Amino acid sequence: MRYARALLCALLCWLGSVSAGETVGVTDNSILIGMTAPFSGPNGAYGLDMKRVIQAYFRQINQAGGVHGRMLSLRVLDDGYETERAVANTQALIKEEKAFALLASYGSSPTTAAMNKAFGIAGVPLIGAISGADSLRQSPLDNPKNRYMFNVRASYANETEALVNHLVSLGIKNIAVLYQNDGFGKSGLDGVVSALKKHALAPSAVATVERNSVDVAQAAQEIAGVDPQAVIMVTLYKPTAAFVRSMRKADQLPQFMTLSPVGADLLVQELGDAARGIGISQVMPSPWNDTTPLVREYQALLGTQGKPSYYGVEAYAMARVLVDALREVGRDLTREKLVTALESMKNHDLGGYRVSYSATERSGSRFVDLTVIGAGGRILH
Repeated sequence: MRYARALLCALLCWLGSVSAGETVGVTDNSILIGMTAPFSGPNGAYGLDMKRVIQAYFRQINQAGGVHGRMLSLRVLDDGYETERAVANTQALIKEEKAFALLASYGSSPTTAAMNKAFGIAGVPLIGAISGADSLRQSPLDNPKNRYMFNVRASYANETEALVNHLVSLGIKNIAVLYQNDGFGKSGLDGVVSALKKHALAPSAVATVERNSVDVAQAAQEIAGVDPQAVIMVTLYKPTAAFVRSMRKADQLPQFMTLSPVGADLLVQELGDAARGIGISQVMPSPWNDTTPLVREYQALLGTQGKPSYYGVEAYAMARVLVDALREVGRDLTREKLVTALESMKNHDLGGYRVSYSATERSGSRFVDLTVIGAGGRILH
């Protein structure tokens, strides 16, 4: 009898561990979500903007009763936009913090490494990354680790093609490229080269800047040497601003174009009036256009607590995708059921902005909008 009771106790403990293993990060009244991004250093402003929006949205959800009665909580770790720290943070969020899912990663190299070394192996879904890299958009049939990566924005190939097509339509053929020497920059460079090739063109010059650096003197000298009509900059706001200043100091006045990760508002803050005329591809609806339901809800969420931004509305879109999928799963929540719910999102409308996934598709969106910085730092369409 004593042996039977001991056996029954052992069986119940084993069943309990299996159940707990299926619902890591989930209790009867809570769901823990993990996030690693830069919250300090040259690019800390990007991560801080996203974190504020996600936390505000989670509070809104929780005040309305949570998701099927469970409150959402966000555990954040600072990776400084460094690949090794992003991987270590992701592993810590999964193994030590016991996060159920991940949200709003930042950067191509950090996110790709984290997928290949951490969440893609552990089977923990990541919803949204500030990256348009092709490495994060492969079919799970080609790379099983991609099964747990759900992108919410268009790819760099989509952005660079829109930029190149626009420039060529204006008769511009002498196009140079400045790129950041990492996964982000190289993916953007590949996109520009591919898009130019479709017009029987190639970059007239290519120069690079290291990540988290503003040492652009050599790059400016190399690109100024070809007297370009336009320069596509696959860089973040600080090196972008430094490069524009260097080129103008050398009496070079090409059409400057850059990609969405630059952060239009931050570039304006950094350059002031000198930002006027810079073109930027965007992968989200304008955060100031309240005719779009998604943007209107985002603005209402912000209230008087902050200024609208493209990073902010993207963070809101990421969080919305996660919450919509959690609601679809119901109370019986597991990571695999969350993946299935996400894969069932076909042309899913967030309010004027749509995402779409399937068992073989992880791109999310192909939406690209071209904007230019006007007088007073206004973003014009």
